[in-house]
Amino acid sequence: MAHDPRHLATAIDIVLRAGDIQLAYFRRDVRIDKKGAIDLVTEADLEVERMCRRVLGERFPSHAILAEELAPDPGADGASNHCWVFDPIDGTTNYAHGLPIFCAALGLEIDGRMEIAAIYDPTRRELFTAERGGGAYLNGTPLKVSAASSLVDSLLVTGFPYNVHEDADEVLGLFGEFVRRARAVRRLGSAALDMAYVAAGRFDGFWEDNLKPWDVAAASLLVEEAGGVVSGTDGSPFLVRGGHVLATTPALQGPMLETIRAFRAGRSRNRTG
Repeated sequence: MAHDPRHLATAIDIVLRAGDIQLAYFRRDVRIDKKGAIDLVTEADLEVERMCRRVLGERFPSHAILAEELAPDPGADGASNHCWVFDPIDGTTNYAHGLPIFCAALGLEIDGRMEIAAIYDPTRRELFTAERGGGAYLNGTPLKVSAASSLVDSLLVTGFPYNVHEDADEVLGLFGEFVRRARAVRRLGSAALDMAYVAAGRFDGFWEDNLKPWDVAAASLLVEEAGGVVSGTDGSPFLVRGGHVLATTPALQGPMLETIRAFRAGRSRNRTG
């Protein structure tokens, strides 16, 4: 489909503005509140999200917005023809601790499909962008996933959910299975950057469960447009609101799915045995 050029321009404008706000608060006496035992929100998250909503409301007043911190608009469940999905700071825990691994991520869903993406890491000045059918780019340079074809030669990445304290055996058990099979496994603390790095060929595969739409919406399009494959961790078609994602090179999707399925089948047998 032909895209309105204002959509990508607006996505870029918002994530760049977000980066300026993030850096203005970073490593300063920023207010930090808790949404859960280990789930944080800072005043920077809120200021960035308010800016995003203000800009989108001015430019596209009929569009819905689904973002992390404030109440979703009517139609943000996917019913709206145009829905912006935004994470004001992906990697808030890193941000709150002064660790420079975080970003802003914004995607536009049109008729239920992600069409526009922009992710900005202000500490590295890296802007990732994508349009469906138009490729993925890092600071204007085309992106392509790696040529990795076997787990033993792969660098993988994952994240841990906020309920990890209650489900540590499942999370750490699957992590261990990939540690046994891959060259190495990393955990950076930002799902959007993890997936952007798969698109850039820095990582070869990413998996994670219990995710929110704003964690993966923009990044999923980056991976697809860079030649990668995105699905659920069970092999089902990827859904922005599905809560789980596997993003890999084409050759690694099968081996990663096999590893996940074998681990979960073993866990199931142990529970019933």
